[in-house]
Amino acid sequence: MPTNPQTQKTYKPDPRFKIAHKEAKIGIALAIFNFIWWFGFAYGLGNRPPEQYTYTFGLPDWFFYSCVIGFILMSALVIVITKYALTEVSLEPEPDQQKEDSQTP
Repeated sequence: MPTNPQTQKTYKPDPRFKIAHKEAKIGIALAIFNFIWWFGFAYGLGNRPPEQYTYTFGLPDWFFYSCVIGFILMSALVIVITKYALTEVSLEPEPDQQKEDSQTP
């Protein structure tokens, strides 16, 4: 059954998807970096007998660097990336998309 090209809608990808995919990759990279930071310090420095621990501000060094400094570092990274790398995008439908939606029964 042949279709009429004039009645066929052409697919035009929404440019917001490209932005969303880029930002999702940034979020995944941050999560992976956070895990590597935490795992490296927690198991790298914490893989000793407790008698050999050194302490920073009363906390074992493995905990201080993995959890306290890691939290501060990740908070700063998220703030900087949110301010400079992420883009504010309107979630409202595009004007031409609104017309198509209103014409569809």
